[in-house]
Amino acid sequence: MFRVPASWLVPLSLVLLSSCDGGLHVDRPTDVCTAVLVTLRVQVVNAQGMPVPDATVSATHLETGNTITSVTGDEGITHAVNEELGAGQVRLTARAGSKSSDTAEVAWSCDECHCSPDPESVQLRLNP
Repeated sequence: MFRVPASWLVPLSLVLLSSCDGGLHVDRPTDVCTAVLVTLRVQVVNAQGMPVPDATVSATHLETGNTITSVTGDEGITHAVNEELGAGQVRLTARAGSKSSDTAEVAWSCDECHCSPDPESVQLRLNP
């Protein structure tokens, strides 16, 4: 028969106690802000209103000069413009081949967790 030394009784009983449902619990703070970025939906269309795939979209923060550039997918849409640009005015343009769009501006406002665009989506129309 195996005997547990007396010096092990207290640590062993604490281990067993903490493994029970009613044992010791440590409340860990939860982060109310998630790592998911808020994005702006940008669609590029041609002069007839049809989606333009592979158009290059540029978003430039007017104060910092930070820029995000992306390419539209099959439906002429990109979600690459996101809150990493920060609060303030962001100017958007699109280009496909020799055609370009007029500019559009989006205002990003931020709280303690995220930034949100106003408007939430933009359609850029390529000039004929």
